[in-house]
Amino acid sequence: MSNPPRLPDTFNRLAWSNLAAQSAEQIALAAAPIVAVLTLGVAEGQTGLLQTALTLPFVLFAIPAGLLVDRISRRSLMAGAEALRAAALGAIVLLLAYGALNLPLLALLGFAAVCGTVVYSVAAPALVPSLVAAELLPAANARIELARTIAFASGPALGGALVGWWGASPAFGFAAALSAIAVVLLSGLYEPARAPMPRRHPFQDIREGAAFVFHHPLLRPVFITQFIFNTGWFLQIAVFVPYAVRHLGLTAAGVGSVLTMYGVGMVIGALFATRVMKRIAFGTVVGLGPVTGFVAAVVMALTVLVPSPWLAGLSFFLLGVGPILWVISTTTLRQSVTPPRLLGRVSAINIMSYGARPLGSALGAIVGGLWSAEACLYLAAAVFAVQALVIWLSPAVTLDRQPAMVGDEAAVGC
Repeated sequence: MSNPPRLPDTFNRLAWSNLAAQSAEQIALAAAPIVAVLTLGVAEGQTGLLQTALTLPFVLFAIPAGLLVDRISRRSLMAGAEALRAAALGAIVLLLAYGALNLPLLALLGFAAVCGTVVYSVAAPALVPSLVAAELLPAANARIELARTIAFASGPALGGALVGWWGASPAFGFAAALSAIAVVLLSGLYEPARAPMPRRHPFQDIREGAAFVFHHPLLRPVFITQFIFNTGWFLQIAVFVPYAVRHLGLTAAGVGSVLTMYGVGMVIGALFATRVMKRIAFGTVVGLGPVTGFVAAVVMALTVLVPSPWLAGLSFFLLGVGPILWVISTTTLRQSVTPPRLLGRVSAINIMSYGARPLGSALGAIVGGLWSAEACLYLAAAVFAVQALVIWLSPAVTLDRQPAMVGDEAAVGC
């Protein structure tokens, strides 16, 4: 039997740059609130404002980033985004050195750094199909997600450790250095030329991308499922920590251990994703993530009756394994059925589903405040049931194999 084809060196440069970029993001995101509290002495309400500044770019700039990604070089945009993040983080280091950092400046520079994250996150999935053959897309997406998962799992701990051991400046300096490494890696990446897009009003381009997603029989249910999933996930996570301390009797270390199972599940899911997708029908893999999410929510709701930290850990583990298979399979689906000239806008619309996260958090605050955390967990299980139902009633789960790649001649608005 011949060895499986290897991912090309050009893609490997992208994969390593992705690992550096994702690590820089997670370290900086972890360090920012710690510095705000320990160095600047801000209160809880002010840290909430900081977190808002660090999430707002996803809502404000995902669509504009998608327009740029479809019009100019994706590699250049990603390199520019990482250079922006490196500059913003470097400015924080300088302000710390001169004792001039305050909360507004930290929020402003953090906002700028996250703008770089948004552009990179939109451009990377759009660039991948031009670097690898169609049959290698699942393996390529699994590699991208594995890097993101490793950064997600280790970045916050590393960021906190760097601040604790050596102070804020080394933490932000290390993150800035990682972003600079990503820029260097991207500068040597070959990007195939694309046909220039016609000059049109941006709203026409936005409408074209939105029409493609929301009229497509496969992409529409994927977006709806992802939006509902994010609502249920952040509804559950909004109340978990106080619930775990009060109902499960966990210490801070115990809560951290349970939450770590989410990252463990993501890493295992990413490592085995390619093998799973080779052995199981493509549509079944697409449906596995939402079903696993529902099972995880039911397991968490069971802790109301059986207050076991082991059940809570199992729930978070399942929430890591299943949804990472979802991300890899649906990214592959999106790349396969979307004309190359639309990939940036379609990727940006996918990121807009993250807008459900504050909705879920707000729902958790309302339900938890009026009733209880237990009520939130029951409601989260119901929300997860809805998202599983949406995808399993869609034609996406009937796909036997990965769809054939479409070209730019494909009709928009299926």
